[in-house]
Amino acid sequence: MSDHSLAPVTAHAPPYYAVVFTSVRTADDVGYGETAERMEELVKDIPGYLGMDHARTPGGLAITVGYFRDEDAIKEWSAHAEHRAAQKRGRAEWYERYTLHIAKVEHSHGFERAR
Repeated sequence: MSDHSLAPVTAHAPPYYAVVFTSVRTADDVGYGETAERMEELVKDIPGYLGMDHARTPGGLAITVGYFRDEDAIKEWSAHAEHRAAQKRGRAEWYERYTLHIAKVEHSHGFERAR
């Protein structure tokens, strides 16, 4: 996945949606990184896409949270042909297990320490 600075996605005016993808990958994840980077580029073209946060534990649990303005944006991303192909490959090769949760964000705020 791309090299993110240590900053979360900016808080947005609610309501919007958070798509939480939690996964454990297989030991053989050849091609995963390139595909993940491609998906990050493609999702930026979806109207209503707001951003993405990633985290990974030393033990291998990964969490990606994508933020979308509305359900139509989520549906468009879910139906994107290249994204569907990546999902299929993920189930066949890269994931031991995963969960997907979609939540409506009703409150959002942020904090940044003054420098």
